[in-house]
Amino acid sequence: MTQTHPFFDLHTHGFVRLATSTPKVRTADVAYNADGIIGEARKAAAHQVDLLLYPELSLSSYAIDDLHLQVALLDAVETHLQRIVEASREFATVLVIGAPLRRNGRIYNCGIAIARGTILGVVPKSYLPNYREFYEKRWFVHGRDCVDLAIPIGGAEVPFGVDLIFAHESIPGFVFGMEICEDFWSPVQPGTQAALAGATILLNLSASNITIGKSDERHMLSRASSSRSVCAYAYSASGHGESTTDLAWDGQGMIYELGDLLAESVRFDREPELCIADIDCQRILSDRMRMQTFNDAADECGRPEDRFRTVVFDHEPAGGDVGLRRPIRRFPFVPNRQNKLDEDCYEAFNIQVDGLIRRIQATDPKCLVIGVSGGLDSTHALIVAAKACDSLGLPRSTIRGYTLPGFGTSDGTKSNAWRLMDALQITAEEIDIRPTAALMLENIGHAFAGGEPVYDITFENVQAGLRTDYLFRLAGQHGGWVIGTGDLSEIALGWSTYGVGDHMSHYNVNSGVPKTLIQHLIRWTTTTRQFDESCDAVLHDILATDISPELVPAGEDGEIQRTESKIGPYELNDFFLHHIVRWGQKPSHVAFLAWHAWRDAREGIWPEGFHEERRRQYDLATIADWLEKFLLRFIQFSQFKRSAMPNGPKVSAGGALSPRGDWRAPSDAVADLWLAELRDNLPD
Repeated sequence: MTQTHPFFDLHTHGFVRLATSTPKVRTADVAYNADGIIGEARKAAAHQVDLLLYPELSLSSYAIDDLHLQVALLDAVETHLQRIVEASREFATVLVIGAPLRRNGRIYNCGIAIARGTILGVVPKSYLPNYREFYEKRWFVHGRDCVDLAIPIGGAEVPFGVDLIFAHESIPGFVFGMEICEDFWSPVQPGTQAALAGATILLNLSASNITIGKSDERHMLSRASSSRSVCAYAYSASGHGESTTDLAWDGQGMIYELGDLLAESVRFDREPELCIADIDCQRILSDRMRMQTFNDAADECGRPEDRFRTVVFDHEPAGGDVGLRRPIRRFPFVPNRQNKLDEDCYEAFNIQVDGLIRRIQATDPKCLVIGVSGGLDSTHALIVAAKACDSLGLPRSTIRGYTLPGFGTSDGTKSNAWRLMDALQITAEEIDIRPTAALMLENIGHAFAGGEPVYDITFENVQAGLRTDYLFRLAGQHGGWVIGTGDLSEIALGWSTYGVGDHMSHYNVNSGVPKTLIQHLIRWTTTTRQFDESCDAVLHDILATDISPELVPAGEDGEIQRTESKIGPYELNDFFLHHIVRWGQKPSHVAFLAWHAWRDAREGIWPEGFHEERRRQYDLATIADWLEKFLLRFIQFSQFKRSAMPNGPKVSAGGALSPRGDWRAPSDAVADLWLAELRDNLPD
């Protein structure tokens, strides 16, 4: 495997390396500031940065008041701008700097895009603050009506106007637009128009001074802009070196993508600083394809793509493996905000509880029937049911729990099932399904009935089907209905017995919850004392148990049937599921992300409370192998089960698989196209 293969190049997958910079500046010292800008460009190029954003008026300095009107300063800006342009020839990085520029007897506060010795275009500031500490209308003219214009710079006519976006010639989705400081405090953001015209990256050159609480406000606006305009949003504010006559500066830089914070600078740093993150432009384009509101807004605004001018450039980015500089969640369904972990788990758990409560209110059952195996899924469904009963003021004895041991049931899981039912004080019974299963196997002439150790899918499905059959008949006998326990991961993989097995129930509270999240939700109920200590003790023991369907007897060596050895690690399957269903990403793109997320267990952030001994890593060959199996199972072999799945609440923004909701697909599709894309784009 060679690292020079196109697979390892982030640009192959539509990623763009973006950085914000707070360079060394000195008040009104244009030559010094130009040196600082060039120095940061050189550093950025060494980090293989594709697009570099500087603060507002970074060439002249911002807080220089009436010096903006001095011809000597404006002449110096034009002179040193040309020096920056010449220096840019050696960098495979697009520079976006701020400077005051003259046109037709007016001065504009501008953002200037520079690439490989060329000024690509100039965007003037639309909204000029003239309140509190800012009085820009004293020096500058707004650019809101500047469209389809040019500006003379260095003897050349350069595109000028608020109608400019910039698109890379050979990297699909690498399109950026600009707005300047006050523009994103405006109720009508110029950047929104640029996004509707096709820009996937919005850049904000800012000279916002710092006051108490203002950093949070910038975060709020940047996050909202990236989310509402379905884009990446980079913000770079002026820092040390600006005049502190009346103001102070913190040099805040940040990069958001679709509402997620990817990178943030160190504030109040006196040394120049780069804040770097890789933007997934394909993810942004995919979200726009799904969000018809975004496209409707473009139509409502008169299709800005028809009004905007697109400047095409090619900066010849560095190829090969330059890494991937962005946080990638190993567990995309698991809350990753440590300070919000309790809040996120609270929401997920109570979505399930509330969904079940509403179904109980609508049907008024005499009881709720559930099969309790001692495994993760039935455990979680049971504690959701217990909490629903508590909320409705119903005795927990309303829940009728049944443990249904079969040929592979272990003493440990059966003991845990009984301990949990006793701790929750539900109505509990046990029905041994082995005699009935043996009779059915005998009636159909299965080899197991003749004494042969044949543990095939029929052997497994007879047991799974009988369990569900018993539960449905018991529900009818006692005037209730069956709570399903199958989770989102199993539904995605088709890991259930169709119709007469664990595929079917009257209401499935777990249908929107993947396996990786269920473990954290159960742990959350113990840390937040949702139940008593005796219940918590059982839950901890269940969390420590290996995942197994327990349909096949343990081997002579005591080895039990392990689900993940058959269908793959749930942590990888949930990763694949999120990126394919939520974002529609190509298999090779998913493999690229998975490789960076999982190749080294020592790197990256793990969820809170994730035991170190369970932290695994996977090489690319292993990831590709399980991804192929996932694609076959998800696209080709299991949709017919999802087309007939019972009701259940959606829990995660990552999506659910109900045929009435997020995922609608034909039951007879083939996976050849996805498998070919993966194989064609991975190293041998």
